[in-house]
Amino acid sequence: MPVATIIARAEAQYAAYLRRYPDSTQHPRSTESDGRLVRTTSRNWTSGFFAGNLWYLARLSGQPQWPRRAAAFTETLDAEKNVTTTHDLGFILNNSYGQGYAVTKNPQYRAVLLQAAATLAKRFNPKVGAIRSWDHHAEVWSYPVIVDNLLNLELLFAASRLTGDTTYAHTAKTHAATDLKYRFRADFSTYHVLNFDPATGKLLTAVTHQGFADNSCWARGQAWAIYGYTMVYRETHDPRFLTAAQHAADYFLAQTAKIPDRIPYWDFNAPDIPKAPRDASAAAAAASGLLELSKYAPKKTYYAAATAILTSLSTPEYLAAAGTNNYFLLKHSTGNKPSNSEIDVPLVYADYYFLEALWRYQNYAQLTLN
Repeated sequence: MPVATIIARAEAQYAAYLRRYPDSTQHPRSTESDGRLVRTTSRNWTSGFFAGNLWYLARLSGQPQWPRRAAAFTETLDAEKNVTTTHDLGFILNNSYGQGYAVTKNPQYRAVLLQAAATLAKRFNPKVGAIRSWDHHAEVWSYPVIVDNLLNLELLFAASRLTGDTTYAHTAKTHAATDLKYRFRADFSTYHVLNFDPATGKLLTAVTHQGFADNSCWARGQAWAIYGYTMVYRETHDPRFLTAAQHAADYFLAQTAKIPDRIPYWDFNAPDIPKAPRDASAAAAAASGLLELSKYAPKKTYYAAATAILTSLSTPEYLAAAGTNNYFLLKHSTGNKPSNSEIDVPLVYADYYFLEALWRYQNYAQLTLN
């Protein structure tokens, strides 16, 4: 893997971005179809990823300017720790403050993480046994639990480790166990949205929101399952979650084996394959999850699969040339195809999981169970 080359490219891209867009209250997300940069406030679910990218760049490069720059984009997210209307506090704050705390051990960062975990836990319904994902589309879903939400559980596990209070970890494990009951189809492809009755805990429907159809497999959702169940196994040592991660991985790899460069189409059942848009963000998240999974699972194929995906992402087809792509690293991601939103564009979270995967590749020996 050309890690040094990619680190140098990331430094060039992000340094150029910061020269042009120094305002740390605006967080880069994507690119409009006409090429304009999309930035968001701290309230957006993607707001924590750029700070996380800078923290990973600090770790990967060892250069002293990056922690300072990462801190600037981290600390403008502080207000989100008290927001009870989103399940994405893990994406927003664990990927920023959590990465920052790993580097700096700043006690203020620890305090933000603990408050965020307490806030997130308020969205847990013991009757359902899960944290509610979205509050929107109330006319469609009574109590939606999306596969993405697995990743937000890492914030709760972190809070238990930091405090010794096992309540947070218990909530996270309960959510993951509920998720596991219903997430997979018989072939171990995943549903995107599980819809429960909040009064009884009964599963009402299993559908999609960002995939092609209710019975199709949205590629990033499958990547979230690989990553999420692997992380839950790391935190719990419960073999059910290791098995789940392997099932998710085996399906993902069986589908991407049909694609020469291993980068998935946005949905594995998209009707216009091979002309369908790709999703580099799904590839990056899967690669990061597969690297960790390969440390815990007996199969040896996961490491090779992860490095094959990363090798493709490191080619000029996907890795942007310096000064292009609105200073994002990866090209060819897809956000929400059914809504005609963010199709074949860079996405900040694609960069995040790409950099995280490179860090895991470079520090493979350090990946261990908690």
